[in-house]
Amino acid sequence: MFQKVLLAVDGSSHSAKAVPVAADIARKSGGEVVVFHAREYLLAKGGAYAIEDEAEATELVDGIASQVAAVGVKTCCRVVTSREGRAAQAILQEAEAAGADAIVMGCRGHGDLAGLLLGSVAHKTIQLSHCTVVVAR
Repeated sequence: MFQKVLLAVDGSSHSAKAVPVAADIARKSGGEVVVFHAREYLLAKGGAYAIEDEAEATELVDGIASQVAAVGVKTCCRVVTSREGRAAQAILQEAEAAGADAIVMGCRGHGDLAGLLLGSVAHKTIQLSHCTVVVAR
């Protein structure tokens, strides 16, 4: 059913909860997991400034890919740069480019109203996605 699962991670404890969920979905359907991270940068008067080091981002996705592979699921990794506040768009673009059947991600646990007011990445992804989105809490 889900041949390609995009696992969006950001290094938080909330996204860590999504790892076993994505692995389980892919394992049960014989699919693969694309471990994805949007490395954000800040655009300011002096130029663009990376919020996160490239090595840290690569280490994050490689570590999670190892966890997923340890349960027998095929994985690949992808890190892209994205302007601050546009992680949801980056996730959606990658899901489309990868041909993902599902997106799995963590959530901070805000309710619908708080998600609307705060503009959470999970909420934006759910609202704009054309494929299944699973949010682990």
